[in-house]
Amino acid sequence: MNLNTKQFFKKAEDGGYAIPQLNVSSADQMKAVAKVALELKSPFIFGTSEGEGKFLGLRQAIALAEVYEKETGIASILNADHTKSLEKVREYLDAGYNSIHIDGSLLPYEENLEITKKAVDMARKVNENISVEGELGQIGGPGSSKILTEAVEIKEENLTSPKQALEFVEATGIDRLGVSIGNMHGISNITKPKLDFERLSELHEILKEKCVLVLHGGSGIPDDDIKKAVELGIRKININTELRLAFAGALKKALEAGETTPYKFIAPAQDATQKTTQEKIEICGSKNKI
Repeated sequence: MNLNTKQFFKKAEDGGYAIPQLNVSSADQMKAVAKVALELKSPFIFGTSEGEGKFLGLRQAIALAEVYEKETGIASILNADHTKSLEKVREYLDAGYNSIHIDGSLLPYEENLEITKKAVDMARKVNENISVEGELGQIGGPGSSKILTEAVEIKEENLTSPKQALEFVEATGIDRLGVSIGNMHGISNITKPKLDFERLSELHEILKEKCVLVLHGGSGIPDDDIKKAVELGIRKININTELRLAFAGALKKALEAGETTPYKFIAPAQDATQKTTQEKIEICGSKNKI
């Protein structure tokens, strides 16, 4: 599997578009995502959280990604999403993941910096072209991809400081930075994301020569806001909740209709996943970038 993942983000920066990360936890979802990416000639990222990776299996995820890379001709990026410990980073690297996200955002700043730098060093020893993502600032929500029934408080002091971000990037050597600019994980029925575009513009101006910017919590953000965020410098957008809702909704409908043949009740769920994937690729501006 292609280990030079840094080149994809450099192309995105130069081209002014974002690469969508589509989180998956089954072969059915991976197949749906890869099919759409091939049709739209779009770079894309398979993402697995610690829970998703455990369910799917890290080496199984690698094997499937390699199959789709051969079938589509599109180099697979498999990103370890929201990895919380260096032990987990080692597991992902040993399995063969070619992209790592180390999330120390809930730790005190100095501890976040230290664990992030160590994760970068670990990845560089495997291959210097593996892209590593850090996170600075606290993104709203409980940190999981689901429908939220309670209000989400987004405090200004938890947003990413441009000055601190520069220091963090230079000290750790990361290739990507997940930022907090009013985005949140999950979709709230009460709180709507309100992105701080002025802060994003400042972050991009300061960091554009050093790393690329990542927007977590891409589900639930209005399309126009995502497009504007891409215009202002976001180069990777994470989508999970909307994919889960699409897959689960279609699956539930098929099962409630009495369908019992697996390939017949899974097919509509894949179709729904493909539709959502296509929408996100077009919003990110990554269509026809391969």
